[in-house]
Amino acid sequence: MNDAVARIGPVNHHFHGGLRLRHNKKISCQHQVERPRLPKQLVVPLQQHAGDVATPCVQVGERVLKGQQIGNCESCVAIHSPVSGIVNAIENHLISHPSGKSDNCVVITPDGAEEWVKLDPVTDWQHADPEELILHLKLCGIAGLGGAVFPTHVKIRDGRARQIHTLILNGAECEPYISCDEMLMREKPAKIILGARILRRAIGADRVVVAIEDQMGAVYEALNAAAHEADSKNISVVKITTIYPEGGERQLIQVLTGSEVPIDGRPSDLGLVCQNVATAAAVADAVVEGKPLIERYITVSGNGITTPRNWLALIGTSFAHLIDACGGYRGDVTRLVIGGPMMGYPVASDAVPVVKAVNCILALTQADVATPQVEMPCIRCGECARVCPARLLPQSLYLQTKNGLWDDAGAYGLSSCIECGCCDLVCPSHIPLVDWFRFGKSELVQRKIKTRAVERARTRFEAREQRLELKQRKRAEKMALRKQMLKDKSKQKDRVQAAITRAKEKADNKPRIIHGSSDDT
Repeated sequence: MNDAVARIGPVNHHFHGGLRLRHNKKISCQHQVERPRLPKQLVVPLQQHAGDVATPCVQVGERVLKGQQIGNCESCVAIHSPVSGIVNAIENHLISHPSGKSDNCVVITPDGAEEWVKLDPVTDWQHADPEELILHLKLCGIAGLGGAVFPTHVKIRDGRARQIHTLILNGAECEPYISCDEMLMREKPAKIILGARILRRAIGADRVVVAIEDQMGAVYEALNAAAHEADSKNISVVKITTIYPEGGERQLIQVLTGSEVPIDGRPSDLGLVCQNVATAAAVADAVVEGKPLIERYITVSGNGITTPRNWLALIGTSFAHLIDACGGYRGDVTRLVIGGPMMGYPVASDAVPVVKAVNCILALTQADVATPQVEMPCIRCGECARVCPARLLPQSLYLQTKNGLWDDAGAYGLSSCIECGCCDLVCPSHIPLVDWFRFGKSELVQRKIKTRAVERARTRFEAREQRLELKQRKRAEKMALRKQMLKDKSKQKDRVQAAITRAKEKADNKPRIIHGSSDDT
């Protein structure tokens, strides 16, 4: 085991940069988490995970059961119905995307019966084959609930192949306002510990480390009690310093171990796998109860919400439904954001449905939104580099991106930007650095795509030239062979003719015997 990992304990390391922010979490933690009333309609997008889009496996007019698979994807994970009801449509609908685009969705009208499909839990997960657990998680639609929604079974399978020794559960919610994971850890600590044990079994890890913020005293006690009650060894709960963005995967690993994940590498290179605490709870539901991922904890908060709180919301529930359950809007709401104020993105409508990646709906008033400032020239003060947790030089990346110096930007680590927004917040020139970096990263991706396309075209051209050359060579060889055969046939014909001629000559030169001549008397 890595020495740094072995030393994980109450004394933490630190990552470069970061900011101390007002968290504003208490306003949404005053009420217990409940399920809102059942919506009149649920819109379930078929693209909810990192990877390919699922294909619908139901038809319009069909009655579906709660938990029934409605979308299939061989390379990704399944999509399930959050309710029992009738499929009204399979059509394009507004989804939670920064561009405000629409995508293919299954629209379901609940019948109120809440009739479940027959569930198929893993009865003895402690002794089950890890591959069986991995396949079960795929069929139950389990994906990372920390934001990236990367298919959990893919991450586990990769970790198992790389012989992971430590599983890290990330409970450090670093974004202001977001408190869904904190409430989950408060109310369901036993489920999180159970999910951690199942994940440890599936991955083959030796130990589990649950990382939480140092201000979560009640959560610390609850998780420790749950781990003790489960009588599970090698599960430790560790408090880390509350400084944004300590919840980032790479920053969290550095805080816990003192080691940095390589720029072009993954945590598995260090023998580590990170999962969100909400993902662990979903794993427990999937394996022990057989329930697919059809709901999640979500924070509805901000000064534009009458009663901020957390909900256990069904996938496909509209933002408007959850906001109404909170008492509706208040004040002059000017922006609706998915996620936190630092890394979240605005949406134009509250008709957007909840998906697995949505952990927070934030309603901001005019007072919360900074007045747009005139962008000034960079003064090279270095503040952005001081707070950058990825140890980048944002001022240089900005100039390279702005001037289209893509090779330089790539060499300076533009792809390593985690878009945390720290540089934006401290820039005295009001330069929208993160927007520039997002643009630059998309350009780098497009350039890679074009480069791969050119390489594929070149490979196809070279293969075609080789095929044509081979075909021409074979044709020439065939022609030469035919000519040789014709020549051989001509020679053979000459030999036959010569043989015939010799036979005739021989016959002509043979002496004749005349029978019955006068000499015989």
